[in-house]
Amino acid sequence: MAQTHPTPTPELVAAAPKVLLHDHLDGGLRIPTLIELAADQGYGELPTTDADDLATWFHRGANRRDLPLYLETFAHTVAVMQTAEALERIAYEAAEDLAADGVVYAEIRFAPELHIGAGLTLDEIVEAVHRGFSAAERHGITMRILCTAMRTAARSLEIAELAVRHRDAGVVGFDIAGAEAGYPPTRHLDAFQYCHRENFHITIHAGEAFGPASIWEAIQYCGTERLGHGVRIVDDIDGTTADAELGRLAAYVRDRRIPLELCPTSNVHTGVCETVADHPIGLLKELRFRITVNTDNRLMSNTSMSNEFQALIDHFGYGLDDLRWITINAMKSAFLPFDERLTIINDIIKPRYAELGV
Repeated sequence: MAQTHPTPTPELVAAAPKVLLHDHLDGGLRIPTLIELAADQGYGELPTTDADDLATWFHRGANRRDLPLYLETFAHTVAVMQTAEALERIAYEAAEDLAADGVVYAEIRFAPELHIGAGLTLDEIVEAVHRGFSAAERHGITMRILCTAMRTAARSLEIAELAVRHRDAGVVGFDIAGAEAGYPPTRHLDAFQYCHRENFHITIHAGEAFGPASIWEAIQYCGTERLGHGVRIVDDIDGTTADAELGRLAAYVRDRRIPLELCPTSNVHTGVCETVADHPIGLLKELRFRITVNTDNRLMSNTSMSNEFQALIDHFGYGLDDLRWITINAMKSAFLPFDERLTIINDIIKPRYAELGV
């Protein structure tokens, strides 16, 4: 889509309505909250309790161009997310921060199995997060939960059943995450088959640290509706926009309009590309894949939806019309019921972009 409007100012970017489909709860804590909870809970493993230094530590630690190393930083955030009170607070603050950034709809994912250390049940964990999100909706944001199972563990069916149990109380989908190489999605086939039988939504982390084989399994064996990242689909594309030749998998993904939950800044940090300017999002957008733009881990990658949009403006020359297209793509791809998606698109996103001149 060619740019038809002047380059958006940071003020316009901040004001633009946004939709977020790929963001991890344990990757978006406020630093002061992390420090406070660590002190209250007697957790003494933080590398520093100076807020500025700790933020720098997280950003430097995550920016190591390797997914397993990137994931190491989560030990500290997960450590303080073991009580219902902490989970509810962190969920509320996450939603509050997103709303302040112009996000009108968000699906936030987390792995309940990582939060049982202090004796909470899986149901209590989901209920606490749901309470936090529900309380924050007074800020004008709609919040939903994706329950994630760890692909390196063996509790995926249990987590899928948990997600379905809470489908009428804030949970809209099931996901698997964690180190991708060596842990194919087909290891969790029973969980995905259960979700299909229950008519429940699925997204799968695939095509981030591992290539098209992971994407193929996620789609053809596990029946995913969206691809968490999915950026490595470019490995099945030869050439540039003008002469691109799509392999059969890439063509299938595009033809089926399978949404890609792209996370440009995070992808730089995990080694997918060297800079945002090198990110395949430019090619994928020009080839008209169903792309969405996401933050992944706001703390670790020191980012926000406004920052992600600004990076696309700076490196690819996107205008507000492009941001509107991406935002509507995301809302179309959400796991919210169809009529509710349409309401947000027609009553919130389009009117607010119209106020901005698009």
